[in-house]
Amino acid sequence: MRRQLLSAGLLILGYCLQAQTPYLSQVWNPDNGDGTYKNPVINADYSDPDAVRVGDDFYMTASSFDAVPGLPILHSKDLVNWTIIGHALQRQVPLQVFNKNQHGNGVWAPAIRYHNNEFYIYYPDPDFGIYMIKTRDIAGAWSEPVLVEGGSGLIDPCPFWDDDGKVYLSHAYAGSRAGIKSVLVIKEMNAEGTKTTSAGVMVYDGHELDPTIEGPKVYKRNGYYYLFAPAGGVATGWQLVLRSKNIYGPYERKVVMDQGKTPVNGPHQGAWVDTKTGEDWFLHFQDKEAMGRVVHLQPMKWINDWPVIGADENGDGTGNPVLRHRKPNVGRVYPMINPVESDEFNGTQMGLQWQWQANPQATWSFMNSAKGALRLFAHPIEKGQTLWNTPHVLLQKFPNDVFTATTKMTFSFSEKFIGEKAGLTTMAMSYGNIAVKRKPEGNYIVFTSCEKADRDGKETEKELARINQNEVYFRMKLMSDTTCIFSFSLDGKTFTRAGSVKATPGKWIGSKVGLFITSDIKINDAGFVDVDWFRIEK
Repeated sequence: MRRQLLSAGLLILGYCLQAQTPYLSQVWNPDNGDGTYKNPVINADYSDPDAVRVGDDFYMTASSFDAVPGLPILHSKDLVNWTIIGHALQRQVPLQVFNKNQHGNGVWAPAIRYHNNEFYIYYPDPDFGIYMIKTRDIAGAWSEPVLVEGGSGLIDPCPFWDDDGKVYLSHAYAGSRAGIKSVLVIKEMNAEGTKTTSAGVMVYDGHELDPTIEGPKVYKRNGYYYLFAPAGGVATGWQLVLRSKNIYGPYERKVVMDQGKTPVNGPHQGAWVDTKTGEDWFLHFQDKEAMGRVVHLQPMKWINDWPVIGADENGDGTGNPVLRHRKPNVGRVYPMINPVESDEFNGTQMGLQWQWQANPQATWSFMNSAKGALRLFAHPIEKGQTLWNTPHVLLQKFPNDVFTATTKMTFSFSEKFIGEKAGLTTMAMSYGNIAVKRKPEGNYIVFTSCEKADRDGKETEKELARINQNEVYFRMKLMSDTTCIFSFSLDGKTFTRAGSVKATPGKWIGSKVGLFITSDIKINDAGFVDVDWFRIEK
């Protein structure tokens, strides 16, 4: 009996250890395993990152635009190894707007802060204003969004609680909505941080030296107020820092990081964080077009009360991005872990990497626990509508410059109706997919491509093969030249090439990859597809 109990205990322990095994990506791991790391620390589209340290833990959020759930929350112990632990925004408001596709709109550059034992995120919607949400449990539920200031073109907010109890908000303006740009303002807020109480002061005008200045992050150190702000444009700009002894200025100016001779273009927009051991680091993004805006980590030091970010080889106070560096000293060494990409769909919830193209409806998907699969139901699209304007498309970010995505699907189409279609797709301003489609004569493998979808481009569909089974394997392989090669298999071993497209950016984001099922009409018993697994591999 003791032997049986011991065996059972060891079995349970084994399951627990397996469940707690950190996820390691097959396609990108920034930790070199020798005390150094390589950039980017996250080679995926986490645009406009902001981060905060609370004790031994680092937390990051990023722009999520129209993707739902939004405002991803990432966690790290050492600033190199990151994982997704949740989302702060389960639905985008106003609901009636974001129940439909809103490419390029929604959540722009947010700021995350920790104050009085609560986490705060201030995020802008360029069409509606600046919102605030908060929580005591960063991996749990967040409060409903509060509109701090309504208006069009208010972007990139950052709160600041001063030593005297006053609360401030900095932000910039989007020229596309506000009609002005390249200026930074600071406004006072009420004590709760829920409303601005002043019209604000323009504290910096970047038109002469720093066009398109935006994204201000407010800090205070040694009696100076600092505004860390990107300037010069997303792909071509630099990291600027402004400082003053007064919150409203006047501010001195210094470029603290630029591209230099490195391959890291437009290095800016991010977060200064420190470690408990006294080191300073800076997280920022790099625009990589179809890959989106990926996250880099730079060493940072203070010289004469100015930060220097990256490697300053010539000693002029302006650093350049590093590609490889010693890992941060956080007091101990932590296990490697990466953001999860693959999903076996064996639990009661899909992985945190998945996002919809709009606020989801309850009938779009269910976990089919009995079969260890994700069940997606066919929902109708209008005649001539493309996947670009279809909300019920389930997507995740490209995880690296080169990777292979493979999925196993079992489809159950309606016997009485034609036009249901399910498959594996990329999504961007141009995209492609491989799918099974029900036609009058039977079920067919089809390859679809769409160019300039954002400009009402039409889908082109090519019929490849008729099939007499309901189980298929689909694959998309991203090559180093951004070609996406699609293929299919009926046995999971031999794959037949179907077609290819070039990966392109989306609206302010990188390309994505994911799953879909659509229908030409609405019926009372829609077809469905069970997705057994989705795997990201080399």
